[in-house]
Amino acid sequence: MRILILGAGGTGGYFGGRLAQGGADVTFLVRAGRAEQLKAHGLQIRSALGDADLPVQFVVAQALPAQAQARPFDLVLLSCKAYDLDSSIAAIAPAVGAGTTVLPILNGLAHYAALDAAFGAPRVLGGLCFISAMKGPNGEVQHFGKAASMTFGERDTAALTDRVTALAALCQQAGIQHLASTQMATEQWTKYSFLCALAAVTCLMRAPVGQVVAAEGGQAFIEATYAETLAVAEAAGHPVPLDKQQAMRGILTEPGSKLTASMLRDLQAGQAVEGAHIVGDMVHRAAPAGIATPCLQAAWIHLQAYSAGRQAEAAA
Repeated sequence: MRILILGAGGTGGYFGGRLAQGGADVTFLVRAGRAEQLKAHGLQIRSALGDADLPVQFVVAQALPAQAQARPFDLVLLSCKAYDLDSSIAAIAPAVGAGTTVLPILNGLAHYAALDAAFGAPRVLGGLCFISAMKGPNGEVQHFGKAASMTFGERDTAALTDRVTALAALCQQAGIQHLASTQMATEQWTKYSFLCALAAVTCLMRAPVGQVVAAEGGQAFIEATYAETLAVAEAAGHPVPLDKQQAMRGILTEPGSKLTASMLRDLQAGQAVEGAHIVGDMVHRAAPAGIATPCLQAAWIHLQAYSAGRQAEAAA
């Protein structure tokens, strides 16, 4: 299986690097500046799960069409931010041939419509990941904590197809924690409902979980927010299993927890956020089902106001 990774930042750099370290045929699609870093220093991973300094294959946009034609890619791994989805689709398009699979591991669900429209639904696998990683100041991939897993599977069948089992074998070889799922929609809604609640609460309150829990009424607010996302999942036909609800609720209400959504870290840094893709999309899915989402609505208004303020500052 020949794999193309879009970018060599935190998430793509980590998983692509581990796959390459395990012997997979991996190429990174990068900009010229990142290409120079990779040429000079290789891909550097700094992680509690093991550091690595790897010589890796890479390609820039101008050279991608010829390379894809000479040696077609079997899989394209997409881990961009939602607000970069359109440009990312354009970037990988030359690599997506008749036999190419696209695996997005973005947060949320809204990106599937755009990917299906661009490449056709049969080419697009379901996917998600759990990881906290970023590109450091010197180009190194910084992995925080020990969570680093991928879940992937077909979206329209419970079968473990050849492309799913082939990727699972590469993950196994590379030592990447993974799940080749036969219930991809349930896995996606389990993560999405949790992540949306976490992002809504921590961004609205500008605080980690533990501080919100310690506030008067804080735990009740968190639980109400999570209940809203669970109701949307159930209305969509993919209720989150009770055992997973309990596990996620425990994480969301853990006293003293320093957990925040990455969206809050982006917001505090004055950067663009995935508010529309995560919280806004959940609100929009709730409305046709007649589900009231006052907690999510408050967070969504907050995120819209923040994004409008960024745009106003940029235009000034």
